[in-house]
Amino acid sequence: MAIEFYNVKKKKKVSIDESKVKKTKYERNGTTRYAFRSQDDDGTNLTKFCSKSDFDSTNVEEV
Repeated sequence: MAIEFYNVKKKKKVSIDESKVKKTKYERNGTTRYAFRSQDDDGTNLTKFCSKSDFDSTNVEEV
């Protein structure tokens, strides 16, 4: 399965295989945001914020 990200340099959506995706939590001011992170073939770092349920249901490495 693939996760869709928006690549700012290419100005289009790209699909990245789950095997190349990691998940992370951002905590600030007592709130937590959940996100998927990856890197495109052109070296662009990709981040996609998601819901807690999507975060919990995806079986990828957490950083």
